[in-house]
Amino acid sequence: MSVMRLESYVAGAWVAPSGDLKPLRSAVTGDVVAELGSQKLDFARMADHARQVGGPALRAMTFHDRAFAIKALAQYLNDRREALYELSYETGATKPDSMIDIDGGIGTLFVYSSKARRELPDDHVYVDGALEQLSRSGNFVGQHVATPLQGMAVHINAFNFPVWGMLEKMAPTLIAGVPAIVKPASATAWLAEACFRMIVESGLFPEGAVQFIAGSTGDLLDRLTGQDVVSFTGSASTASMLRANPKIIGNSVRFVAEQDSLNASVLGPDAAPGTPEFDAFIKEVHREMTAKAGQKCTAVRRVFVHAAHRDAVTEALIARLEKTVVGNPRSEGVRMGALASLAQRDDVLEKAGILATEARRVFGDPEAFAVTEADAGAGAFVPPMLFSCDDPDGAQKLHSVEAFGPVSTIMPYRDLGHALKLANRGEGSLVASIFTHDPAVARQAVLEAGAFHGRLYFANRDTGKEATGHGSPLPHMVHGGPGRAGGGEELGGVRGVMHYMQRTAIQASPDLIAGITNRYVAGASTEEKEPHPFRLTFGELEPGRTIWVGPRAVTIGDIEHFAEFTGDTFYAHMDEQTAAANPFFPGRVAHGYLILSFAAGMFVDPAPGPVLANYGLDNLRFMKPVSPGDTLKVRLTVKQKTRRKDEYGEVRWDVGVYNQEGEQVAAYELLTMNAME
Repeated sequence: MSVMRLESYVAGAWVAPSGDLKPLRSAVTGDVVAELGSQKLDFARMADHARQVGGPALRAMTFHDRAFAIKALAQYLNDRREALYELSYETGATKPDSMIDIDGGIGTLFVYSSKARRELPDDHVYVDGALEQLSRSGNFVGQHVATPLQGMAVHINAFNFPVWGMLEKMAPTLIAGVPAIVKPASATAWLAEACFRMIVESGLFPEGAVQFIAGSTGDLLDRLTGQDVVSFTGSASTASMLRANPKIIGNSVRFVAEQDSLNASVLGPDAAPGTPEFDAFIKEVHREMTAKAGQKCTAVRRVFVHAAHRDAVTEALIARLEKTVVGNPRSEGVRMGALASLAQRDDVLEKAGILATEARRVFGDPEAFAVTEADAGAGAFVPPMLFSCDDPDGAQKLHSVEAFGPVSTIMPYRDLGHALKLANRGEGSLVASIFTHDPAVARQAVLEAGAFHGRLYFANRDTGKEATGHGSPLPHMVHGGPGRAGGGEELGGVRGVMHYMQRTAIQASPDLIAGITNRYVAGASTEEKEPHPFRLTFGELEPGRTIWVGPRAVTIGDIEHFAEFTGDTFYAHMDEQTAAANPFFPGRVAHGYLILSFAAGMFVDPAPGPVLANYGLDNLRFMKPVSPGDTLKVRLTVKQKTRRKDEYGEVRWDVGVYNQEGEQVAAYELLTMNAME
C-alpha cells in the first residue's frame, strides 16, 4: 500500500498537507500508511466560509430538505462500503468491528433522516411544546420555538470510530441547519478522510456545509463565538484542556463532551448460573471485552457479580476468552484484531499494570500470547485481560483508571444495593447494564444508580436477540453521561438536533404566533371561502383555511341506535337516573364517538378528490357532555402541512365541535393525506 497524503477540505477545495508531516502507522504491521499536517491551513477562512456560505445555504433549506439529503447520503455511502472496509483493516479492526463503525454510522444517518421527517416540521422553525396562555382573553400567548444557530459546529472525533463518530455528529448538526468542520483523530484519520471524500463527491449538501481538517485545529478554537458549538469525543484530560479555552469560557460556547468512562455490568442477584440471564451476561461481557479490541467508550470495564456466583462467572468468561483468536484482522477465524496504534498499546499495558496493584490477573498474559498471521512486536496487539478483585470497597484505582482496551475486572458484591454503590463509584459513566428478570431489581437500579449513568441497559430472556447490546449507542436514545463521562449528550433524535439550535420564547398575539410558526393556533384569524377545503390540493391549502358545518341535532334515538349498533351500553348513555347521579353528567349523554361520527358526517366531502386518506387523530378531548336535544356545529381548520412524498403530504386539521350555546364540547386534530396536485 502506497503512503496516503491526507488532505484537508477548506472552502470547497482539497488542500495538501503542510508543515512537518506526521506519519500514521498501520496497527497491524507498524508500516507507515499515511501522512498528515495542517500547520498552514487558513482557519480564519474556514470559519468565515462556514458562517457566511454554508450556514445561509443550509438555513434556506427546510428541516425535511436537510433530512432527505441525509437519507440520500446514507444510500450513497452504503453503496461504497467495501472501499471503507479495506482501509479499516489497517486500523486493527476485524470485519465485524468495521461493520460496527461503518454500517453503524450509515444506519445512524438513516434513523436521523426518518426521525427528522416524522418529528420536525417541513419548515424553518421548530415549535417546542404547547402554546402557553399568558392572558385571560387569549389575545396574548407564548410559544417556545427553536431556530438554527448562525455559527459553525466544530466536531473533534475519537480514533476508535472514525466513520461512526463523524456521521453520528454530522447528522443532527446538518439537520439543524448548522455547517460542520470535522477534525478526526490522527491515528485513524485515513479512514475518516476516505469517508469524507465520499460525502463531498456525493454533492448532496450546499457549498460550505462541511469542511475537514487532517491534522490539528490550529487557532480555530480561538475564533469561536456564542453562535458556535464544539462537540468532542475523547479523553477527559483533552476535554478539560479544550474547555479551558478562553473563547469557549468567555463566549459561553456550547461544549458537548462524550468522554471515557468506567462502565459497569451487573449480574442481578436473581441471575444464578443456569438461568438465561447468566448465559446472556457471560456472552455480553466477552463481546464487550473483545469487540474493537475493547476500544469502545461504552465497553464494560467493571463486572459486578454476587459473591456466590463469582467463581462461576470467572470460569465461564475464561472459557470464552480462551477461544478468542487474536491476530491479523484480515485472517479468517480471527476474533480480535489490534489496538489502533502502538501508542495505544503502550497506554493499555501501562494502565493494566496499575489495575494489577488492586486485582490479580486471571487471564491474558501480555508477555506471552498467540497472534495469528501477524508480528506481535510490530503490530499493536495485546491479549484480552481479565482481572479479579477481592476487595472492591477498598479499591481506588479500579474505580478511577481506565485501560482503554480488552481489559475488565470482576468484583463481588453482597447485595444489589452494594453492587449499585460500587457501580456509582465510577463517578459517572456512559452506560451500565443490569442482567435481571426481576422488575423490582430493575426499578431499584434506576432509583439508586440512574443519576450516575447516561444509559441503563437491561437485558434478560425476554429481550433476546432483538436487544442491541450494552455497548451500542442508538440514534433514538441519548448517548452521554454525567460526571466523568463528560456531562454531555449526543444522539437522542430531536434532542441531538437541539444542541445546534437556540430555543427562544415568543410572546405575541395568536396571529403573530401563527405567522411565525406557519401553523394555526387557537385564537388566530381564520379564512372561510369556497370551495370546500377537501376540494383543494396540498399545495393550495394554507394554515387558517376554515369551514364551519352543521347544525345537526342529537336525539335520544341517535344515542340508543349508536349503543345498540356498537355494543357500547355504558350506563351514562342508557340509564337516566344512574347517569344523573354521576357528578360529570346531567343525565343521559351522547357517546363521545357518536359526537366524532356526527362531526365527520358534517365536514366530509364525499366525492373523490385531493383527500386520499384519513389516517388518524391526535389530542382528542371531550370538554362538555352532549345531551339529547343539543345541536352540534363543527369548525375544521388547516393547522399544519407536512410533505411526505412527491405525490402527497400530510394535512393536520384543528377540529372543534360546539353546541347550540357556542360552548366547545370536543377538540381534536384530524390527519389526512392529500394529493400534491
